[in-house]
Amino acid sequence: MNSVYTIEMAYARMRELQDLANRSRAHRVTDAQRGTKAKARTARAKKR
Repeated sequence: MNSVYTIEMAYARMRELQDLANRSRAHRVTDAQRGTKAKARTARAKKR
């Protein structure tokens, strides 16, 4: 097998990792928002 690692291959991998990082960041933001909303709901429920 010829193991030549081209700049195109490196760039493609970099883009993959970037997309993955962006996706995980987006999930973390939505999870954090859900957490605060859930806490607010439970706090309101307790006031009753």
